Amino acid sequence: MPTTINPPVLVGIDGSAAAAEAVRWAAVDAVHHRAPLHIVHGIGAPMDFGPAITFDQIDYDTYRAAGAEALDTARGYATAAAASVGELDIATFVVEAPPIPVLLDRSKDARLLVVGTRGLGAFRRGLLGSVSTAVARHAHCPVAVIPEPENYTPDRLLGPVLVGVDGSASATRAIEIAFDEAARRNVAVRAVLTWSQFNRYISRTDMQNEAEELLSQSLAGYPENYPDLQIQRVVVEDRPARRLLAESENTQLIVLGSHGRGGFAGMTLGSVSQAVLHATDCPLIIARPQN
Repeated sequence: MPTTINPPVLVGIDGSAAAAEAVRWAAVDAVHHRAPLHIVHGIGAPMDFGPAITFDQIDYDTYRAAGAEALDTARGYATAAAASVGELDIATFVVEAPPIPVLLDRSKDARLLVVGTRGLGAFRRGLLGSVSTAVARHAHCPVAVIPEPENYTPDRLLGPVLVGVDGSASATRAIEIAFDEAARRNVAVRAVLTWSQFNRYISRTDMQNEAEELLSQSLAGYPENYPDLQIQRVVVEDRPARRLLAESENTQLIVLGSHGRGGFAGMTLGSVSQAVLHATDCPLIIARPQN
């Protein structure tokens, strides 16, 4: 197996179908970045049990055995997914702590944290489970949220990487990630910037020109740094989340900043990224701020 010092791709699992898909996606991404894959299963008091259940009452041996079995299965998924792409270092961990704090702590040393859209405990609670929602808001590294298998069609694997642009520092980080991911997949980047007349007192033509200039400034240097990469530019009057969701129907990956120009320091997740996160059936990377 290869030896690497790159930060790991970290993926959290719980034995669900969504987690299995997250492992497969994470394995391929880890190979693309020549990074090791760390698969983590956290055990602790399930949140649904309520305050009457204490940690002393949990049969840790049973949970540990189930976790080890889930990790063995996940290792098999990762190995199979990576086989046609390249070699992959895999490490697995059963941790005696609830999954959310475990993943958040380990995200400090990861290049990417990957989770599924929902886990075993999220049935009928909306699109995202508690783990994916929490890490998307609070992780210390970029977070990839991967949809359940039945929601994602294989033909999208030839589609571009979609990135939302708004001129913010968070979007700048998203652009960096989007170009890196697209180059490693040998697909185009589709950069989308929307504008609105709300509280604006200039002509539509001027607003369109302003937006096109902002997109050009945001992408400055990338055509030269990625000369073989096709760059598709979309500048349009629309609501950003609505446009991004429409564009995502033919893309293989979305990359968004954790918050945009309307955000503030320390904001956990902006309205656009949150809306897309909860509605898309496409893999999505949230570009968390760099520490």
